Amino acid sequence: MGDFFRNISLWFSDACSGISLDAVLSQLSYDPLAPMIFSSGVFLWLFAAFIVVYAALNRTTSARLLFVTLFSYYFYYKSSGFYFFLLAVVTCSDFIIARAISRTQAQAARKRLVALSLFVDLGLLAYFKYTNFFGHIFEGITGYPFHDLDIFLPVGISFFTFQSLSYTIDVYRGKIQPLSSLLDYAFYVSFFPQLVAGPIVRAADFIPQIHQPLTVTREMVGTGIWFIATGLFKKAVISDYISVNFVERVFADPSLYSGVENLFGVYGYALQIYCDFSGYSDMAIGIALLLGFRFNINFNSPYKSASITEFWHRWHISLSSWLRDYLYISLGGNRKGKIRQHLNLFITMFLGGLWHGASWNFVIWGSMHGLALSVHKIWMRLTGQKPGTPHRNRIVQALCVLLTFHFACFCWIFFRNKELSSSLQMISQIATNFQPQVTPQLFAGYWKVFALMAVGYILHFVPSRAEEACKRAFVKLPAVCYVIALALLVWVVVQVKSSEIQPFIYFQF
Repeated sequence: MGDFFRNISLWFSDACSGISLDAVLSQLSYDPLAPMIFSSGVFLWLFAAFIVVYAALNRTTSARLLFVTLFSYYFYYKSSGFYFFLLAVVTCSDFIIARAISRTQAQAARKRLVALSLFVDLGLLAYFKYTNFFGHIFEGITGYPFHDLDIFLPVGISFFTFQSLSYTIDVYRGKIQPLSSLLDYAFYVSFFPQLVAGPIVRAADFIPQIHQPLTVTREMVGTGIWFIATGLFKKAVISDYISVNFVERVFADPSLYSGVENLFGVYGYALQIYCDFSGYSDMAIGIALLLGFRFNINFNSPYKSASITEFWHRWHISLSSWLRDYLYISLGGNRKGKIRQHLNLFITMFLGGLWHGASWNFVIWGSMHGLALSVHKIWMRLTGQKPGTPHRNRIVQALCVLLTFHFACFCWIFFRNKELSSSLQMISQIATNFQPQVTPQLFAGYWKVFALMAVGYILHFVPSRAEEACKRAFVKLPAVCYVIALALLVWVVVQVKSSEIQPFIYFQF
């Protein structure tokens, strides 16, 4: 036994001797080519140290909030460098504005304060995200030459600005009372699990949890690890593998591939973006549970939807509900007649598309979804169908699911391509150069990719009851089984991962 521990000691000493201080500092510093993501080894080591300190501060709420806030700012620094000061600007301005709104009685003055919050939050978003886009539009209209400005897009700016903005609007609407502590508000806005890619957490849901006694039950731990494990599998195994080994190649130059290859590339991207984004959301929910906080679900098997309306009740729920509550309703919703309702739907989705990126492709993507939602509203009114009600005929229901899925896939073509010409080229290849005879060679050459795609889609269409049963069974396992499951998953990730870090898709938004 003495020899065993002596060998372990020598191994540990040899491992540590190869680690220099410069190497450690380089890992802890911001690297634009390697942003902090949940599936990286650096985050796993930092989170292990973080959780020890976090548990030690269990009974000292203020110290714990300060520690988490500082860690969250460091997490954001690892994602966007020194642009973390933007997070502080948004936090401080909206904290002050919300308190001013609550102390102001005159309605006109309250509206001006909300407008100020909109100006600060959306002004920052517009500058960093849309300056070059609108500059080129101005160039096209006036003929005055515009040269792109060298503007870095901070990771997650669209998420934390929307989250902070919803707080001031809710205070204005009287739905919540403003916080009296800047630390509490900074903790809410910067909470690292959802900081850079959502879900967008409402103040009314999160703030009441801040000063509750910190309680992490065994069920919360098991559920949290379940979400982390499933999210990691979606992102690091399915999404990254099919992206690097197939999807990126097709979308890089659609003209080099036949129509059938382009079609499977679109199917692959539909699965990739779902696994990537829902995987991140799952990990965020799981990490928050380990820290004693609960987030609402952000994805609910969206490709099971039988209509585009249902799709947006299942896809990126925190954003779609935000657009509904703070944009669609503010425009008048369905309160000003049917024509205005359809116009409001279109404007909401048009701006929702633009929120995703400064590109005509995103504008087209959002506009198509807006038109589809409007058409579906008309169809429901003509047929008397209620939203979310499945069709009595299972064949018709399955056809509706198939149609909705393919409409979503068609829209993803514009979402994924950087240039409109690439989107049109891909559609042209599918429509005019399909070449189904290459399918056997395609499957033979990319059988691993298609095997993972099959696994991903099968798991996606597993009935919700079966999924919940699996989760409950996992939660009831002994704690050692959680460790074994995570260890096996990490081993699988190591086997399939690419040499370069694959950032989450929604980091760019």
